[in-house]
Amino acid sequence: MNPYSSLSDDFYINMNLSTEMELPRSRDTVLHFFEQMQKQYPDMRNFYSRDKRDFVLEEDKDNGNYRWCTVESRRICSGQVNPESIEGVVAQHRHVLEIAPYALSISTLDCESLDFLMGFDFSYKGNHNQLITEALGICPAMEPLGSIPGTTIISNEPNLTFAFDEECRLQCRISIEPRTSAYQIRTGEYQEDQLSVYVTARQYGSLAANQTYVETLDRLHEICRDIVDNHVVDSVLHPLARTIAMG
Repeated sequence: MNPYSSLSDDFYINMNLSTEMELPRSRDTVLHFFEQMQKQYPDMRNFYSRDKRDFVLEEDKDNGNYRWCTVESRRICSGQVNPESIEGVVAQHRHVLEIAPYALSISTLDCESLDFLMGFDFSYKGNHNQLITEALGICPAMEPLGSIPGTTIISNEPNLTFAFDEECRLQCRISIEPRTSAYQIRTGEYQEDQLSVYVTARQYGSLAANQTYVETLDRLHEICRDIVDNHVVDSVLHPLARTIAMG
């Protein structure tokens, strides 16, 4: 069961593991890693290279619900778009982190950062910046600037990052990304595009000697879900959806 499917037009959960060192690039190593993924998820059968540097394995995208995984030069990514259940996509990310240390020779010492991201996309044909302003407002200190006669807000990208520890290694970031250009505002010609809300929990740096990637992922998942459920849904997602519906 996915409790977030009705909150936006598209919903996805991604995991990104960035490494300090280059990942192995040999044909046998990369294929072995993806074979382990396909063994667990047989519908992941579309394999290709992107820009001759990144390798991708994914399911068919036709029904709008699909898994994907990539191996880049210094990053492993995993995701699922419009997942049927949260538990299923988290299990996918855990599987990647369970096989990656062996298949790709990744040590917990090699961690630059580990991300758990929950993304919400709203399809909207219009000025995304104005939509954000109407739905969420702007910082009180900036409100007078938003009412200057004859002006138009052409960039409004709220974001907030906070740390959960004194060393600032465990962080969470909430960001809203509009995709309206100044050209569209000037001409009044808008295309339907995605307005995105991202909630990202991130662990920076090498992990402790007794800490695993899977344990760290579970902690990031817990943080992300708590922030989304208790803060983002009512304060960000619902206002955006209501304003779009009224527009």
